Amino acid sequence: MPTVQELQRASPAEPLTMLTAYDAPTAAIVDAAGIDVILVGDSMGNAVLGYDSTLPVTMDEVVSHTSAVARAADDALVVGDMPFLSYGTSAETGIENAGRLLKEAGANAVKIESGPHTVELTDRLVDLGIPVMAHLGLTPQRRNQIGGYARQGTTEEAAAEIRDLAAKHEAAGAFSLVLEHVPDELATDVTAALDIPVVGIGAGSETDGQVLVLTDVIGLSESVPPFAEEFGDVRTEMEDAVAAYRDAVEDGSFP
Repeated sequence: MPTVQELQRASPAEPLTMLTAYDAPTAAIVDAAGIDVILVGDSMGNAVLGYDSTLPVTMDEVVSHTSAVARAADDALVVGDMPFLSYGTSAETGIENAGRLLKEAGANAVKIESGPHTVELTDRLVDLGIPVMAHLGLTPQRRNQIGGYARQGTTEEAAAEIRDLAAKHEAAGAFSLVLEHVPDELATDVTAALDIPVVGIGAGSETDGQVLVLTDVIGLSESVPPFAEEFGDVRTEMEDAVAAYRDAVEDGSFP
């Protein structure tokens, strides 16, 4: 398993690979493929729980799914995502919930959708021994405030704020940064400015690594974001297998 320190020292010539997973069987496959980091993202809300966004995802759901992933992953670093309002209401709440992901679920680190309000929390968590992955750019938990899932950092003022927050979270002790759906040039600038690895999603090719949602990668999602790519067609495979089972039972060829 790569440690937080090893990820921080990763060579830019060897891009970091990161995928989401939400259960033990898929986590085992992702882990066996040599993916560096498994993120148990609050994207489970859309991907596997049937919600229309990440906002309804609860802390208990993230703990449960992170536990399953941690039990199956032998080599990858497991990062548990902090869901909406599991932090930000008070420092105590954020610390307790982050602690649950390490103590109860077996995660190695937590990810926090970041802003001005999470700099102090990041510093406190790191002081307590909880590694923090920051997340800037498009932060889906703020969809109601920012008006959906549009690209962020497209104005000079917005780009400057992302640069500033990235530097502040690095100074607070974050071991890495996810940068989502921002202009390529901004991602390049942020990556060059930070000593910690920057993992991009919809942020161009000049970041230190890439992350995608597993259901998009394997072709299981009903729709895929414009910055993602399908590398398989699991949905069709599943549809064909289920239909073949149904037909075999109905025509008596199984069992």
